[in-house]
Amino acid sequence: MKVEIDFTKTIQENANDYYLRSKKAKKKLAGLQKGFTELRKKLESETNLKNAPGKKLVLKRKREWFEKFHWGYTGEGFLVVAGRDAKGNETIVKKIMEKDDFYFHADVHGAPHTLLKTIGKIPGEISKKEAAIFAAVFSKAWAQKISAVDVYSTSPEQVSKKAPSGESLGTGAFMVYGKREWFKKTPLEFSIGIDSKNRIFSGPLAAVKTKCSFIVPVSFGNDSKGVASKKIKAFFRQKTGFDANLDDISALLPADGLSVSLSN
Repeated sequence: MKVEIDFTKTIQENANDYYLRSKKAKKKLAGLQKGFTELRKKLESETNLKNAPGKKLVLKRKREWFEKFHWGYTGEGFLVVAGRDAKGNETIVKKIMEKDDFYFHADVHGAPHTLLKTIGKIPGEISKKEAAIFAAVFSKAWAQKISAVDVYSTSPEQVSKKAPSGESLGTGAFMVYGKREWFKKTPLEFSIGIDSKNRIFSGPLAAVKTKCSFIVPVSFGNDSKGVASKKIKAFFRQKTGFDANLDDISALLPADGLSVSLSN
């Protein structure tokens, strides 16, 4: 064992230095021992939970960035996202929208800003129509039980925060300038399904059919999102044995006033 001596200090000063070092080392050791004990208790607790009769560990699924919005996929595999509230709408336009995307908006008061994300690819007409349906379903038209509404699409550069003279735009509000592509009488058609890997998707029926084995058509009715979600969860469990997360199902549904068809 080597002992370093500082010859500029007295023997007593050198001894005091080593004494202070030993006190610090003891504190660090005590902290490590405490942390080790807490970690061991946690591991033992999780092991007991895993091995307990009727109990199983449920790993939390990693959330994708778009799950903070309304989201879905077209039959061609293009992602569609729409704002859930004013703040989400602001984020959709300012941070999520890119120059190659397609912007959609239902022509009703209380409709979300909706994007068809292209990642540089060119979507077919079917994807644009399905994005229009998505924009319609998550508008106030669903709560009002309006079966079809007009939806328009523009390029991102036509969406602006610049208000007409003498006016101002609040959070989530934007102006759209220039020519629009219209999707007249877009139906509020919706469904939710589960695929072979127990992933849940929602959107227009034709789009969900391309991904899912078991599908639940969703239409106007009297159920709340909570009640409808429980029915869908039970249906998925019956068909696949998978116990889907109730919040994951609810997050994919439009407003209250739902009816689900569990016949298939």
